[in-house]
Amino acid sequence: MALENTLIQDKLTETFNNDVFNFQQERDIFSLEASADKITPLILFLKNDPELRFHFLTDLCGIHYPDNETERQFAVVYHLHNWYENKRLKIKVFLNGEKPEIKSVSNIFLSSNWMERETFDFYGIDFIGHPQLKRILNMDEMQSHPMRKEFPLEDSGRTDKDDRFFGRTTTNC
Repeated sequence: MALENTLIQDKLTETFNNDVFNFQQERDIFSLEASADKITPLILFLKNDPELRFHFLTDLCGIHYPDNETERQFAVVYHLHNWYENKRLKIKVFLNGEKPEIKSVSNIFLSSNWMERETFDFYGIDFIGHPQLKRILNMDEMQSHPMRKEFPLEDSGRTDKDDRFFGRTTTNC
C-alpha cells in the first residue's frame, strides 16, 4: 500500500496538533510548516514511525526573507525521503530574524552535520546543540553571512559599467 498524504497529515496532526500546519502538495513533494520548538520530536517521529519511515535526510538549507515580519525572516527547510515508498516530504520552519536559532538534528541524522554548518556559514542560523558549529566554506575571519539579503545587489556608485551593454535600458547601443 502506498504512503498517502492523508495518512502523513493525519498522523502528524494527531501527534503535534497545531504545531504542524499548511499542508500542501508542491509538485511531487508533500510539504508542511512546523513550529521551530517541535523540530526534534517531529523529525524523530517521522524517522521512527513504522508506517512513515522517513529514514533519509536529503537536504537541509536556509532561506532569508528580509521583507517578512521579524518572526518569519529566516527559514530552515528539511527534505526527507522514505525510500520504501519513494515518498518525499518537505518541512519548512520559520525563525526570528533578530536571533535565528533552532535545535540541531545532527544527533538524529549524522548527514545534517555538514548541512547545518553550511547553513550557519551562509545565513548565520544557530543550530543549538550542534557538535562543531563553525564556518565550513567561508573564511573564519569573515564577519558577515553572504547569503543574507542585507546588501544591495550592485554598487550604485560604480562608474565603470554602461547599462546599455547589459540590456538594462530601452535604447539600443
